[in-house]
Formats: sequence, structure tokens, C-alpha cells
Amino acid sequence: MKIAFVHEYLNQFGGAERMLVALCAIFPDAPIYTLFYDKHATGGVFEGRDIRTSFLQNLPFVKKHHRGFPLLMPLAIEQFDFSDFDAVISISASFAKGVITKPHTKHICICLTPPRFLWDDSHKFVEEFGYLRLIKNILPPFISYLRIWDREASYRVDEFWAISEFIKERINKYYSKNSEIVYPPVDISNFYISSELDDYFLMVGRLVAYKRFDLGVKAFNKLGLPLKIVGIGPELRKLKGMAKDNIEFLGLVSDNRLASLYSKTRALVFPQEEDFGIVPLEAMASGRPVIAFRSGGAVETIKEGKTGLFFDEQAIDSIVYTVKNFDSSKFNSEDCRKQAEKFDVTVFKNKILQKLSHKT
Repeated sequence: MKIAFVHEYLNQFGGAERMLVALCAIFPDAPIYTLFYDKHATGGVFEGRDIRTSFLQNLPFVKKHHRGFPLLMPLAIEQFDFSDFDAVISISASFAKGVITKPHTKHICICLTPPRFLWDDSHKFVEEFGYLRLIKNILPPFISYLRIWDREASYRVDEFWAISEFIKERINKYYSKNSEIVYPPVDISNFYISSELDDYFLMVGRLVAYKRFDLGVKAFNKLGLPLKIVGIGPELRKLKGMAKDNIEFLGLVSDNRLASLYSKTRALVFPQEEDFGIVPLEAMASGRPVIAFRSGGAVETIKEGKTGLFFDEQAIDSIVYTVKNFDSSKFNSEDCRKQAEKFDVTVFKNKILQKLSHKT
């Protein structure tokens, strides 16, 4: 079976790109079609791969300011030719699902989410992306156009695979399509259980507004307990400005340093709503429990009372109350590790091969 992969754009290295790496390990000869590619921003992980880009690759500024080109992306993604392939697997949070395939080519979309900037978060998108007021005023008609295109693009998909039950519900709501669950992979071999624990709590991720690091900072300002934060992003300066001395910002750290931080923390604090959420599984792979907001993919990966605790509101006092009632001695490191093993990269690869074998 001749397979091609489609990815929106390769200008960072996050969960979606890790999934693509796992897929490439299964099918090393499959080309990757993407709107544009930045070798340095992806850490050179895809160097040597057959990467085929669109005309957007040659536009100035697109790699760092791609949000300014949404109207060109439907046109660009539709230009790819998949006539020679038996199957196309797209990893899509926006435009990748819109590729056009021949009747004999099966299109499977691993849907990270229906694009939030077009559907449930469209008003927030217009307000928060720093456009001039004049541009904000003329954006709604273009958002409506892209919403229609996105809905039509969903009809081109032969089969949706959702990354969580949470996303399965969103696919059904916005596209009226059923989907199967294929959880993203976590390479648990990168993490380990430590016999030495420290007294700090930990937060990990990109410092962007929706991940609600601000709630964690404000809660630990009240608690006065040690909190370490790993990550960089546009919220960094604001977060540092509101943090007290018990909160330490570590920036980007090496993989080895991150594994050590996970393994010695009292617990990971996870206040955001994620479509899946790899960070909690990395913490559990390190034998550590998670204190998380009860929403999104976290409710599918964390076993309450066994590998973590939930708080019910994205609110400072809700986090404070849960942390105060958290007792790390009640959680077994091996239980946390075993839960993470259910989402290991080997499980992902086996499931992909199993599912594809039923399609041929």
C-alpha cells in the first residue's frame, strides 16, 4: 500500500509533530506533504525525509507569521496531487483535511480538533490576535467563508480518527461525522521513576493564554508553596510580573533535565482544557500524579484518586483547595507509570498497523 502523509505546516515541534514522527517510523518511505517547512524550528527531526511543500513555502514571513495567511491555505492545500497513492493520512487541526484525492485513494484524517478559530473560539480569535481595529471589523465575513470551506472539506475525508472522546464529540457536532479513537503516542522510555522526591510542584508547556498558567501562578502565590514552571511563550513577561518568590521560571530545558524535574516533583499542575494532553502522561510516566482541571482529554488519561486529582472550576480557589488536600503519599508511582504505558508509542504504532490492515 502506497501511503502519503499530510500535515498543515512544519514550523514547530509539538504533539502533532511527534505523532508524525511515529507514523514515519511505521512507513519510512511515505512522503510528507505540508504547506511550508522550517527545518530549524522543527529541530531537524524531519531532515532527510521526502517533504513536499506548497507555494506558500516561498512567501516571505509565512514561517513565522502563518496566521496572517489563512485565506491562501485552502487554495494551497488543494494543489497537492495524490493520484499515485492508495491512502492519504492527514494530521489536521485546520486545513490538512481539505486535500483532494481520487476516488481510489482513501483519505484518513487524524483530527486533532475542528479548528477552534473557526468554530467555538472564532470571536476570541478575532479579539485576541492583535489585529488593528479596522482589520478586526472586516474579519467576520472571511471567517464565515473559511467556516463554510472547512465544513465542505470534512466531506472529503473518508474516515475520521479522533485523538480523544472530547474531540470525537466536536467532530460530530461541527461535521456531523462519526469517528474512531486513536490516542496520540507518548514515548515513555524518555521518562523514569526516581526514588528521590523534592517538595516542589511543576507546570510544563508553552506559555500561551489558553493554557492558564496565570491560574497556577495566582494559586501558588496564595499557597506559598514552591512551583517550578518549564516553558517559554508570549505570556512569560506577564506571568513573571505577577509571580512571588516561591515561583521559579526555568525556560526551556533539555530532555534529560525535564525528565528529572518530572520524576522529583510532588505533582504536575495542569489547569488547562486540552484536546488530549501529553504533559500529564509524561508526568505519570515519571511516576508522578497530576492535579488537573476536569475537562478535555485529561479526564480520559488520569485515573482520579489513583494517578491524580481533579478540580472542577478553572478558578484560583479551586486549585488552592485541591492542592491543600493533595497528599502525595496516597499515590503509587508504579500505578502512574502503568497508566502512562497504555498510551506508549508502541501501542500507537500497533493500533495504526492494525487499523490499516483492516482497510486493505
